[in-house]
Amino acid sequence: MKHLDSKVNIIPIIAKSDTISKNELQRFKQNILNELNTAAVKIYRFPTDDETLAEENLKANNLLPLAVVGSNETVKVGNQYVRARQYPWGVVQVENENHCDFKKLRDSLIEKNMLDLIETTHSKHYEMFRRNRLTELGLADNIDGKQMSISDTLDMKRNELRQELEQREQQLKEAFIQKVKDKEAELKETEKQINEQLTNIKKQYKDQKDKCDEKWRILEQEVNLFEQRKRANMETMKKGTKKK
Repeated sequence: MKHLDSKVNIIPIIAKSDTISKNELQRFKQNILNELNTAAVKIYRFPTDDETLAEENLKANNLLPLAVVGSNETVKVGNQYVRARQYPWGVVQVENENHCDFKKLRDSLIEKNMLDLIETTHSKHYEMFRRNRLTELGLADNIDGKQMSISDTLDMKRNELRQELEQREQQLKEAFIQKVKDKEAELKETEKQINEQLTNIKKQYKDQKDKCDEKWRILEQEVNLFEQRKRANMETMKKGTKKK
């Protein structure tokens, strides 16, 4: 009940009140009220600010917790049938105020105080639920001591979220640009290394080519020198043959 008193209207009742005597019932009611007060459980009190209902509601409040009796059967009492419980020693009538508080409970809830129950549920319990829920969502009617409507609070929260989103988007954009710059720098460094390697390869190729060209030039000189010697020897041999 302590967990419920801030969420619903609690009206304590005693069921099967016909099982105890009048004196025991009064002591039982008082014990229940004492336990509710000790546990700080807040129960619904019928309003007494309306002059037309103040006296009757005060009587109903003094009867809390209300003692009720229920029955699915009808019993003939006198010339009419009434809803009651039949016992060997007599009849307990459900709607007889001398027997139980059922009629007082029904009249107080449905005929007299229904609107107050609805209003209390909306203005007190729902309002408390709404405030707690808004607090959980990070919203509040009172911000920095300034009273604000829910729509204004939602607009402010929406603007905060939009600003946070824009800030996050800007951070992501800056991070992306920085990554692109880092990648470009990495690619430029790789390109520089490749160009250096290509330059070294070209230089090595040129050195090898120059060496090959030098060897080819020397070889051509040797071939030419060999051809010259060969022609000289051939001429010498021809002259010697003619003299003979």
